[in-house]
Amino acid sequence: MPFDLLDTGTGDPAVLVLHGGAGPRSVLPVVEHFAPRARVLAPTHPGWSGTPRPDWCTGVDDLALAYLDLLDDEDLADVVVVGSSFGGWVAAELAVRDRGRRLGKLVLLDAIGPEIEGHPVRLPQPPPGAPGPDPADLAAMLAYTGEGLADPKLLRRLARVRTPALLIWGEDDTVVPPAFGKAYAAAYADARFALVPGAGHQPALQAPDATFDMIDDFLG
Repeated sequence: MPFDLLDTGTGDPAVLVLHGGAGPRSVLPVVEHFAPRARVLAPTHPGWSGTPRPDWCTGVDDLALAYLDLLDDEDLADVVVVGSSFGGWVAAELAVRDRGRRLGKLVLLDAIGPEIEGHPVRLPQPPPGAPGPDPADLAAMLAYTGEGLADPKLLRRLARVRTPALLIWGEDDTVVPPAFGKAYAAAYADARFALVPGAGHQPALQAPDATFDMIDDFLG
């Protein structure tokens, strides 16, 4: 599947950065953090930022398989995957399907994905007078997620994932609250949960110093 790809930086391990509904710009701080010392691959999901989305590309699994193919084609191993919001869902699906053992570690930033009882995903509401999400980007996301914005099967499948995971959550997230993140982390065989005070749904933008300190400590 063709998609726009930012390929920057050099070094090991490689880092795959997956953006959320807010689009590629929302993860630029993550790209810039890693690029001085690692090769960073940051695709634009088909349908975002005016890019075409093939008619058959209608599920998060389609994206996950496309990005695993990318790692295979580049013959990359021990890859760090950083996914924000919807991109975290894609990252989780990569880990579930990583039969070639391409992934080394997972970092999920306020990720959506599983269906967790009592915690429906709430689309972010911009402050009065502020611009909301791009309608075309929102339509693209819903084409992948469906109206429910969750997969009832994902939580159970995560138990087989052996990739170490760090789930970072903004303390004030109203899209998916910290209780959602704690349940998400508990589903993995090897995961830790970290809370970022004063941050909402995008901690890498809202509290970058604390967020990147947590990520760097996890990656060692």
